[in-house]
Amino acid sequence: MVLNAALSSLALAEGSTHAHTGAWVAAVLRARIAEGQLLPGAKLSEQVISGELGISRNTLREAFGVLDQELIITRIPNRGVFVASPGADGVREIYAVRRMIEPAAILWGPKQDVAALAAIIVDARAALDAGDIAKMADANQCFHQALVASTGSIHLQELMGKVLAQMRLVFHSMIDAPDFHSHYVQLNAGLVELLQAGDREQAAESLRGYLDRAEAELLEHLETEEIS
Repeated sequence: MVLNAALSSLALAEGSTHAHTGAWVAAVLRARIAEGQLLPGAKLSEQVISGELGISRNTLREAFGVLDQELIITRIPNRGVFVASPGADGVREIYAVRRMIEPAAILWGPKQDVAALAAIIVDARAALDAGDIAKMADANQCFHQALVASTGSIHLQELMGKVLAQMRLVFHSMIDAPDFHSHYVQLNAGLVELLQAGDREQAAESLRGYLDRAEAELLEHLETEEIS
């Protein structure tokens, strides 16, 4: 899967000179969350993870501290460590970051690869035709990672990796709303058409508008869940 490869490469890049340190472990766990391997509410066992990654529990706890600050995990006294379930404040923070980074990447990214973006749309449309919500979400994550990758900035890609992990946790709450995922397939395709035509300004404006709509839809969904 393209998303898995992109996020795994990012995790390796983050930890290439720091293998088996807390930062490296945090990158690995963050990538797994962004890929959907670890879902909201999942308990993170120190024994299992430290054994699997060949690290000490102190190193793992250091990684948990990093992810806790990023609001990707939650520590509950006397119960353990769990993958977070972001609320309304988390959604607002995610979209505040996205509105600053992604339209700018479209406007000025020097390494923009429109062909690669178009290939992601092919995968997204295949998932849409198959009614596969998980693969639609994967393609969407990959699409937005690719937009930020066009900046050529490692630091921005690292930041987007954190945002992708938070996005996956938020999007999981929409698993029972297939239209939420399906209409973004078409919106992303529209961005590619604008970029193919060389209209970066209109593509950036379109993206800003659809990020606003996505945030509003997610907040409305969370509010409805709280009421019910």
